[in-house]
Amino acid sequence: MPQCRVLQVVQGWVNGGINMEQTEPVGAAMQALAGIMARLRGPEGCPWDKQQSWGSLVPYTIEEAYEVAEAVETGQVAGLRDELGDLLFHVVFYSRIAEEGGHFSLQEVIQGVVTKMTRRHPHVFAAGAGESPQAEEVPGRWEEIKRQEKSQQRLARGESGPASVFDDVNSRLSALLWAYKVQRKMGQVGFDWPDVTGGLAKVEEELQELAEACREENTAAVSEELGDLLFTLVNVARHMKINPEVALRGSTHKFQDRFRYIESRLHQQGQAVASASLEQLEALWQEAKQRPSHHGQHEEGRRD
Repeated sequence: MPQCRVLQVVQGWVNGGINMEQTEPVGAAMQALAGIMARLRGPEGCPWDKQQSWGSLVPYTIEEAYEVAEAVETGQVAGLRDELGDLLFHVVFYSRIAEEGGHFSLQEVIQGVVTKMTRRHPHVFAAGAGESPQAEEVPGRWEEIKRQEKSQQRLARGESGPASVFDDVNSRLSALLWAYKVQRKMGQVGFDWPDVTGGLAKVEEELQELAEACREENTAAVSEELGDLLFTLVNVARHMKINPEVALRGSTHKFQDRFRYIESRLHQQGQAVASASLEQLEALWQEAKQRPSHHGQHEEGRRD
């Protein structure tokens, strides 16, 4: 983004009442982090860091993102701070590799997101924006601005033909999130049940079809019907404004915690889990269910 545009954005913040002095420590810390990365990748730097590429970093980046989620879900405030730092380090890492290849710099990454967030929040940053929308109205406006951006990008690339609602949906997401976003995109253009009742009826239909495939011992059909059932359950979650990925992670945490309780109780009795009877495990499981769960954050995220 041109420097003059950055100055305009910053000046707009100043005019909007934001104290730029409050951001100076952040800028200094970011410069220090960028300096560390430059040294790590420099001639006298770390051999491992110098060998890395965008592709080699991806598995580590995904792991760091999940560690951020883990810290949030388990309420580890100090852990969240540390994990966010690790994730930020990856942003700097990717940007440094890009700069070395002559593609873009960390500054351009920051400037790009500043411009995007300013453009997508006209009710906050635009002059004479008028009355601020209600919180539930913001996602719809956000999506409309995104559609305008995608249309402009297609024109700039000289692409013809109609745009698809799925153009900005990443199929490399986890299957639950991919299904969730596909359904939400279709719902935004009217291809949707009016309420959750339709989804619940479809769940019953898919369960019957899955049971039939199981009775026939048709593995391919079972796989297909199970996929259809999961897809429909995601739709039910969406209608109830629940993020299915978060809901499943919460339930997995809950069941894992209960089994850890069983392991602990058996250890206290000098017994290994593998040697316990099914009756013992079931009794301890019921005991574990009476303990409070701390993983109930299943609400839907507001946007992409």
